[in-house]
Amino acid sequence: MTAGKVAFLVAGVQKGGTSALFEYLRGLPDLVLPDVKEAHFFDDETRVDWASPDYAPYHALFPDDGRLRGEATPIYLYWPPALERIARYNPEMKLILLFRDPVARAWSQWQMEYAKRKETEPFAWCIRDGRRRMADALPFPGHHRVFSYVERGFYGSQLARALSLFPRGQLLLLRSADLKSDPDAVLARIADFLGIARPAGRIAPRLVRVAPDIAYPSRLEPEDVAYLQRIYLDEMDRFASLGGPDLFGN
Repeated sequence: MTAGKVAFLVAGVQKGGTSALFEYLRGLPDLVLPDVKEAHFFDDETRVDWASPDYAPYHALFPDDGRLRGEATPIYLYWPPALERIARYNPEMKLILLFRDPVARAWSQWQMEYAKRKETEPFAWCIRDGRRRMADALPFPGHHRVFSYVERGFYGSQLARALSLFPRGQLLLLRSADLKSDPDAVLARIADFLGIARPAGRIAPRLVRVAPDIAYPSRLEPEDVAYLQRIYLDEMDRFASLGGPDLFGN
């Protein structure tokens, strides 16, 4: 492991259970994570000079106590060129990737953005005509931090890009459904992946950042589910061919 550097990242996906996983990992004595989830360092387009990056502010987020350093910023898997920046920073970085049924993930993201009042349009429009809003997104047309309900579910392309930059052995692919139903087993896999002691005792399941109970202008309709499943068909085939787990219906 590269000395003094952040050693692992929970790098995706948004609304895939990364907040719960962050809290679980903070409870493991061999790891040190920032006090606040989502450092947003490698997707920072305003404060970091990527021609000559200064990593000192990033390292300042972590106590220098010899423990394995890691953080959780789920946009890293989606945001160009975050993965390339991560690979330049630490070629030995280990990536923990949580994946969720992309249809359920898109719906959950829309609920989150609507509750935050960053979104005002109904879900059905957002996943159809609303995708045109992505075209003029800056600084990377086609990539948007808020309106990317459909695009963040293109797991096949995202995983292929990650595998072009990191050896497969540095990626751990997990299902959100498994973290929710059996966190003990998932945390044991992560501990083995990172080379630390497995958690002692049972882990109490937790839900973090569930959708607020408010009046939404949309429901997840069967026709929306079918529409998104058609969009994702080729991407999910590619995802499976790259070793991604089965996600639909989970």
